[in-house]
Amino acid sequence: MTARIDRLWPDQADDLNDDDLLDDYAFPPHGPWLRMNFVTSLDGAATREGRSGGLGDDADRRVFELLRRPAHAVLVAAGTVRTEGYAAMRVDQGASAWRMDRGLSAHPVFALVTRSLDLDPASPVFADAPVRPIVYTCERGPAERRAALARVADVVACGEDEVDLPAVKADLAGRGLTRVHSEGGPSLFGAMLAQGAVDELCLTLAPTLESGDGPRIASSGRASPTDMRLVGALRAGDELLLRYRRR
Repeated sequence: MTARIDRLWPDQADDLNDDDLLDDYAFPPHGPWLRMNFVTSLDGAATREGRSGGLGDDADRRVFELLRRPAHAVLVAAGTVRTEGYAAMRVDQGASAWRMDRGLSAHPVFALVTRSLDLDPASPVFADAPVRPIVYTCERGPAERRAALARVADVVACGEDEVDLPAVKADLAGRGLTRVHSEGGPSLFGAMLAQGAVDELCLTLAPTLESGDGPRIASSGRASPTDMRLVGALRAGDELLLRYRRR
């Protein structure tokens, strides 16, 4: 049974279907747009036992899958890919048909961010990819790892010592990939905030208290205050699914 999700704001509606949710989460019609997606506990933990997947329920997973559907590219940090056990970036058959009916590729492009290039070229992320992935790194990335990954992905250097995330966003836009959906993790989100690259946050507030030493959804060496405005609020039982855009 599909997890029930109701809309609380800006207007109320009960038991939204997938088309309703896709309308709610539609990208703006013009220009590059980078959306972050995270789940957090009530006390601010971004993980349970080291992984974000432990915090989400069926409603969160339903929205998680739907958010990929209209995206041109899904952007994820290499550390999150390793920790969360990502495979190749594929959507299901129904989502693939939905995309092609709207002039999109059958699957989003998988874009990975890594300074160290610590990725296995033989992993399913690359070996089973339906679309050639893109790996974004910096000029100081190890040459031998860059050469190995270049056989299975487009490897693009953006920045000297750190990955320049606005440059990543611009490179994606130059490829026609303007709708960018990012699934973290916290270090990437923190760097994006510091570099002013975030346009939107989709945040699931899980009805649980975790305590412990789990990270926040954004982690950085310096604070990066970013004013946001609420544009949507959904409810699934005791869980809230919130959407904010940068002012």
